[in-house]
Amino acid sequence: MAVTSDFTAVKGTPSFGFSSVIEAMKARFIRHRMYRQTVNELSELSARELADLGLHRSMIKRVAQQAASEYTAR
Repeated sequence: MAVTSDFTAVKGTPSFGFSSVIEAMKARFIRHRMYRQTVNELSELSARELADLGLHRSMIKRVAQQAASEYTAR
């Protein structure tokens, strides 16, 4: 008697293979790159330019984190 198993990947379910590790690393790298780029660009703005956008300098990291998470959620 032979026993077989059939595993199929369903979108949204975790898979535990090497390719999923690579994909997770790529997604993390993209998120971090987007975060750093956003922080750098917003940090270059003056206080007046930030105020025109409705931001304060203390909000830059939070805004960058939101931008990075929304970018990879697409």
